[in-house]
Amino acid sequence: MRHGMSRSTLTAWAIMWGLAAGSGDGSAQVIRAGPPTCKAMALTFDMCPVREGTGYDAELVDMLMTKRIPATFFLSGRWMATHEAEVRALRDVPFFELGTHGQAHAHLPRLDADRQRNEIAPPITLLETKYGRRAPLFRPPYGEYDDSTVEIVRALRLRFILWDVVSGDPDPRLSRARMVERLTATVRNGSMIVFHANGKGLHTREVVEDLYQDLALKRGLQPVTVTDLLDHCEQRTNH
Repeated sequence: MRHGMSRSTLTAWAIMWGLAAGSGDGSAQVIRAGPPTCKAMALTFDMCPVREGTGYDAELVDMLMTKRIPATFFLSGRWMATHEAEVRALRDVPFFELGTHGQAHAHLPRLDADRQRNEIAPPITLLETKYGRRAPLFRPPYGEYDDSTVEIVRALRLRFILWDVVSGDPDPRLSRARMVERLTATVRNGSMIVFHANGKGLHTREVVEDLYQDLALKRGLQPVTVTDLLDHCEQRTNH
Protein backbone atom coordinates (compact mmCIF):
# COMPACT_ATOMS: atom_id res chain seq x y z
CA MET A 1 0.00 0.00 0.00
CA ARG A 2 1.31 3.40 -0.92
CA HIS A 3 2.76 5.62 1.77
CA GLY A 4 0.85 8.70 0.60
CA MET A 5 -2.57 7.42 1.73
CA SER A 6 -4.27 9.31 4.54
CA ARG A 7 -5.23 7.73 7.84
CA SER A 8 -8.92 8.07 6.96
CA THR A 9 -8.34 6.28 3.67
CA LEU A 10 -6.44 3.51 5.40
CA THR A 11 -9.24 3.10 7.95
CA ALA A 12 -11.91 2.95 5.26
CA TRP A 13 -9.83 0.41 3.34
CA ALA A 14 -9.38 -1.79 6.41
CA ILE A 15 -13.13 -1.84 6.97
CA MET A 16 -13.92 -2.52 3.32
CA TRP A 17 -11.34 -5.28 2.83
CA GLY A 18 -11.97 -7.28 6.01
CA LEU A 19 -10.69 -10.59 4.62
CA ALA A 20 -13.63 -12.51 6.08
CA ALA A 21 -12.35 -12.25 9.63
CA GLY A 22 -14.46 -11.63 12.68
CA SER A 23 -13.62 -8.50 14.58
CA GLY A 24 -12.71 -8.50 18.24
CA ASP A 25 -16.32 -8.12 19.34
CA GLY A 26 -17.45 -11.08 17.25
CA SER A 27 -19.10 -9.09 14.46
CA ALA A 28 -18.69 -10.35 10.90
CA GLN A 29 -16.33 -8.85 8.32
CA VAL A 30 -16.48 -9.72 4.63
CA ILE A 31 -14.62 -8.68 1.49
CA ARG A 32 -16.52 -6.08 -0.51
CA ALA A 33 -13.79 -4.62 -2.72
CA GLY A 34 -10.16 -4.82 -3.66
CA PRO A 35 -7.36 -2.35 -2.86
CA PRO A 36 -8.22 1.27 -3.66
CA THR A 37 -4.72 1.64 -5.11
CA CYS A 38 -5.51 -1.01 -7.73
CA LYS A 39 -6.57 0.38 -11.11
CA ALA A 40 -8.77 -2.61 -11.82
CA MET A 41 -12.29 -3.93 -11.26
CA ALA A 42 -13.82 -7.39 -10.84
CA LEU A 43 -16.87 -8.25 -12.92
CA THR A 44 -18.77 -10.91 -10.96
CA PHE A 45 -21.80 -12.90 -12.09
CA ASP A 46 -24.18 -14.87 -9.88
CA MET A 47 -25.66 -18.13 -11.16
CA CYS A 48 -28.78 -18.46 -9.01
CA PRO A 49 -31.28 -21.26 -9.75
CA VAL A 50 -34.21 -20.17 -11.93
CA ARG A 51 -37.77 -21.46 -12.36
CA GLU A 52 -38.17 -20.37 -15.98
CA GLY A 53 -35.90 -19.99 -18.98
CA THR A 54 -32.58 -21.62 -19.77
CA GLY A 55 -30.84 -20.25 -16.69
CA TYR A 56 -27.79 -19.32 -18.77
CA ASP A 57 -26.99 -16.08 -20.59
CA ALA A 58 -25.06 -17.60 -23.49
CA GLU A 59 -24.76 -14.29 -25.37
CA LEU A 60 -23.15 -12.64 -22.35
CA VAL A 61 -20.69 -15.46 -21.78
CA ASP A 62 -19.83 -15.63 -25.49
CA MET A 63 -19.13 -11.89 -25.49
CA LEU A 64 -16.84 -12.20 -22.46
CA MET A 65 -14.98 -15.02 -24.17
CA THR A 66 -14.70 -13.21 -27.51
CA LYS A 67 -13.35 -10.04 -25.92
CA ARG A 68 -11.26 -12.08 -23.44
CA ILE A 69 -12.73 -10.23 -20.46
CA PRO A 70 -11.84 -11.88 -17.12
CA ALA A 71 -14.84 -12.65 -14.92
CA THR A 72 -15.76 -14.48 -11.72
CA PHE A 73 -18.89 -16.66 -11.59
CA PHE A 74 -20.60 -17.71 -8.35
CA LEU A 75 -22.46 -20.98 -8.99
CA SER A 76 -25.29 -22.34 -6.85
CA GLY A 77 -25.51 -26.09 -6.37
CA ARG A 78 -29.04 -26.31 -7.74
CA TRP A 79 -27.96 -24.37 -10.83
CA MET A 80 -24.99 -26.69 -11.38
CA ALA A 81 -27.25 -29.72 -11.14
CA THR A 82 -29.07 -28.69 -14.33
CA HIS A 83 -26.19 -27.06 -16.24
CA GLU A 84 -23.38 -29.61 -16.42
CA ALA A 85 -22.20 -28.59 -19.89
CA GLU A 86 -22.22 -24.91 -18.93
CA VAL A 87 -20.20 -25.56 -15.76
CA ARG A 88 -17.56 -27.37 -17.80
CA ALA A 89 -17.49 -24.57 -20.36
CA LEU A 90 -17.00 -21.90 -17.70
CA ARG A 91 -14.38 -24.01 -15.92
CA ASP A 92 -12.32 -24.41 -19.08
CA VAL A 93 -11.93 -20.69 -19.89
CA PRO A 94 -8.51 -19.70 -18.49
CA PHE A 95 -9.52 -16.11 -17.66
CA PHE A 96 -12.73 -17.13 -15.85
CA GLU A 97 -12.85 -17.96 -12.14
CA LEU A 98 -15.46 -20.04 -10.28
CA GLY A 99 -16.84 -19.55 -6.80
CA THR A 100 -19.94 -20.92 -5.08
CA HIS A 101 -23.29 -19.39 -4.16
CA GLY A 102 -24.98 -21.84 -1.80
CA GLN A 103 -27.03 -24.90 -2.66
CA ALA A 104 -30.62 -23.67 -3.08
CA HIS A 105 -30.27 -19.88 -2.72
CA ALA A 106 -31.55 -19.91 0.85
CA HIS A 107 -31.74 -17.00 3.27
CA LEU A 108 -28.82 -18.12 5.44
CA PRO A 109 -29.50 -16.03 8.58
CA ARG A 110 -32.85 -17.84 8.91
CA LEU A 111 -31.03 -21.17 9.29
CA ASP A 112 -29.15 -22.59 12.26
CA ALA A 113 -25.44 -23.34 11.92
CA ASP A 114 -25.88 -26.98 10.84
CA ARG A 115 -28.38 -26.09 8.14
CA GLN A 116 -26.19 -23.25 6.96
CA ARG A 117 -23.27 -25.63 6.57
CA ASN A 118 -25.51 -28.00 4.59
CA GLU A 119 -26.40 -25.08 2.32
CA ILE A 120 -22.82 -23.84 1.86
CA ALA A 121 -20.71 -27.01 1.60
CA PRO A 122 -22.33 -29.22 -1.12
CA PRO A 123 -21.58 -26.97 -4.13
CA ILE A 124 -17.95 -26.76 -3.04
CA THR A 125 -17.72 -30.55 -2.87
CA LEU A 126 -19.51 -30.93 -6.21
CA LEU A 127 -17.12 -28.61 -8.03
CA GLU A 128 -14.11 -30.37 -6.58
CA THR A 129 -15.21 -34.00 -7.04
CA LYS A 130 -17.11 -33.80 -10.34
CA TYR A 131 -15.34 -30.95 -12.10
CA GLY A 132 -11.88 -31.08 -10.56
CA ARG A 133 -11.96 -27.45 -9.51
CA ARG A 134 -11.27 -26.08 -6.05
CA ALA A 135 -13.45 -22.98 -5.63
CA PRO A 136 -12.05 -20.87 -2.76
CA LEU A 137 -14.59 -18.04 -3.09
CA PHE A 138 -18.08 -17.97 -1.55
CA ARG A 139 -20.87 -15.44 -1.99
CA PRO A 140 -24.00 -15.79 0.20
CA PRO A 141 -27.37 -15.69 -1.53
CA TYR A 142 -28.99 -12.24 -1.38
CA GLY A 143 -25.77 -10.99 0.23
CA GLU A 144 -27.23 -12.10 3.58
CA TYR A 145 -25.14 -13.56 6.40
CA ASP A 146 -24.64 -13.67 10.14
CA ASP A 147 -21.70 -14.56 12.36
CA SER A 148 -22.42 -18.29 11.95
CA THR A 149 -22.10 -17.89 8.18
CA VAL A 150 -18.72 -16.24 8.52
CA GLU A 151 -17.45 -18.89 10.95
CA ILE A 152 -18.52 -21.70 8.61
CA VAL A 153 -16.90 -20.03 5.61
CA ARG A 154 -13.71 -19.53 7.61
CA ALA A 155 -13.73 -23.18 8.71
CA LEU A 156 -14.08 -24.25 5.08
CA ARG A 157 -11.08 -22.03 4.21
CA LEU A 158 -13.04 -19.91 1.77
CA ARG A 159 -12.96 -16.22 1.08
CA PHE A 160 -16.25 -14.48 1.83
CA ILE A 161 -16.99 -12.24 -1.16
CA LEU A 162 -19.72 -9.61 -1.44
CA TRP A 163 -19.53 -6.47 -3.61
CA ASP A 164 -19.35 -2.70 -3.38
CA VAL A 165 -21.28 -1.90 -6.59
CA VAL A 166 -24.73 -3.28 -7.50
CA SER A 167 -25.54 -3.41 -11.20
CA GLY A 168 -29.30 -3.74 -10.67
CA ASP A 169 -29.52 -5.91 -13.77
CA PRO A 170 -32.65 -7.87 -12.69
CA ASP A 171 -34.63 -4.64 -12.18
CA PRO A 172 -37.11 -4.11 -15.07
CA ARG A 173 -37.35 -0.42 -14.17
CA LEU A 174 -33.72 0.22 -15.08
CA SER A 175 -32.87 0.93 -18.69
CA ARG A 176 -29.53 0.09 -20.21
CA ALA A 177 -28.59 3.78 -20.31
CA ARG A 178 -29.54 4.35 -16.68
CA MET A 179 -27.59 1.31 -15.52
CA VAL A 180 -24.48 2.43 -17.39
CA GLU A 181 -24.83 5.96 -16.04
CA ARG A 182 -25.08 4.72 -12.45
CA LEU A 183 -22.25 2.24 -12.79
CA THR A 184 -19.79 4.60 -14.47
CA ALA A 185 -20.45 7.08 -11.66
CA THR A 186 -19.91 4.57 -8.81
CA VAL A 187 -17.26 2.09 -10.00
CA ARG A 188 -13.82 3.01 -8.70
CA ASN A 189 -10.39 1.43 -8.26
CA GLY A 190 -10.79 -2.03 -6.73
CA SER A 191 -14.56 -2.29 -7.23
CA MET A 192 -16.40 -5.60 -7.33
CA ILE A 193 -19.59 -5.34 -9.40
CA VAL A 194 -22.41 -7.86 -9.03
CA PHE A 195 -24.30 -8.98 -12.16
CA HIS A 196 -26.27 -12.09 -13.11
CA ALA A 197 -25.44 -14.56 -15.89
CA ASN A 198 -28.40 -16.91 -15.36
CA GLY A 199 -30.75 -15.08 -17.73
CA LYS A 200 -32.34 -12.95 -15.00
CA GLY A 201 -30.18 -9.95 -15.79
CA LEU A 202 -31.84 -7.46 -18.12
CA HIS A 203 -29.45 -5.66 -20.49
CA THR A 204 -26.49 -7.40 -18.77
CA ARG A 205 -24.51 -8.16 -21.92
CA GLU A 206 -25.01 -4.67 -23.35
CA VAL A 207 -24.18 -2.98 -20.04
CA VAL A 208 -20.99 -5.01 -19.60
CA GLU A 209 -19.95 -4.13 -23.15
CA ASP A 210 -20.59 -0.44 -22.44
CA LEU A 211 -18.64 -0.60 -19.17
CA TYR A 212 -15.76 -2.34 -20.90
CA GLN A 213 -15.67 0.45 -23.46
CA ASP A 214 -16.07 3.31 -20.95
CA LEU A 215 -14.14 2.05 -17.94
CA ALA A 216 -11.57 -0.37 -19.33
CA LEU A 217 -10.66 1.06 -22.71
CA LYS A 218 -11.13 4.77 -21.94
CA ARG A 219 -10.34 5.03 -18.21
CA GLY A 220 -7.88 2.16 -17.99
CA LEU A 221 -9.78 0.31 -15.24
CA GLN A 222 -8.74 -3.21 -16.14
CA PRO A 223 -11.19 -6.12 -15.63
CA VAL A 224 -9.64 -8.93 -13.53
CA THR A 225 -10.89 -11.90 -11.56
CA VAL A 226 -11.66 -11.48 -7.86
CA THR A 227 -8.55 -13.42 -6.86
CA ASP A 228 -6.33 -11.35 -9.12
CA LEU A 229 -7.90 -8.18 -7.75
CA LEU A 230 -7.13 -9.23 -4.17
CA ASP A 231 -3.78 -10.98 -4.62
CA HIS A 232 -2.10 -10.04 -7.88
CA CYS A 233 -3.21 -6.54 -8.76
CA GLU A 234 0.22 -5.00 -9.24
CA GLN A 235 1.44 -7.80 -11.47
CA ARG A 236 -1.69 -7.77 -13.63
CA THR A 237 -2.19 -4.02 -14.03
CA ASN A 238 1.32 -2.59 -14.16
CA HIS A 239 2.61 -3.90 -17.47
